[in-house]
Amino acid sequence: MSSVANPYDNAQAESLMKTLKVEEVYLAGYESFSDVAARRPIFIEEVYNTQRLHSALGYLSPHPFEVKRARQGGQFS
Repeated sequence: MSSVANPYDNAQAESLMKTLKVEEVYLAGYESFSDVAARRPIFIEEVYNTQRLHSALGYLSPHPFEVKRARQGGQFS
């Protein structure tokens, strides 16, 4: 997270929430809150972190980006 009064962390959170709603919630047709609670972690781990491309990461998904950086010995900023 960023420092106090720095709005950048909010933009990242808002982006994740928009993606979650558009690519999962609106399409899934959930019938109860428990359906949402059960599926949300699966979407984040299996789709958002491993399949979905992120422009800020050079159009890689987070997991392959982290593996690539680890192989290069790079530090995360």
